Amino acid sequence: MTTPSSTRVHRLSELHRRDATANLREFYWLAILFTFALGIAAGDLIAEEYSIGYFRSMLFFAALITAIAAAHLKLRLNAILSFWAAYVLTRPLGASIGDLLSQPRHPAAGADPTGFQADFGLGTTVSSFIFSRQHLWS
Repeated sequence: MTTPSSTRVHRLSELHRRDATANLREFYWLAILFTFALGIAAGDLIAEEYSIGYFRSMLFFAALITAIAAAHLKLRLNAILSFWAAYVLTRPLGASIGDLLSQPRHPAAGADPTGFQADFGLGTTVSSFIFSRQHLWS
């Protein structure tokens, strides 16, 4: 059975062509908007509201993506469904990793001392250096 949504998803490969329809472009950007917004919110929800922390949240979403890949490879899960499911899950995975790396190295008073703490110092100093040297890649 072909639904209007599945037809649009199949036609996303035509998006790079000049004659792609406006409806196809709108569908694509709507899908991107929802995956970004809802995916990041899902990452924060799992990590913070369910109190599993950013590290375990990262592992959880990585495991889900791995399960989708395995289902596609071993159980022949539809390629388009597999792609979009994994694509949507990259957003909460990225949010969990970003939140994890932004945490202070030393826990605050009253925080769980056994929690995974990170802070690689890759914030504004490193990114400023990289962007100030953009002529190296030009």
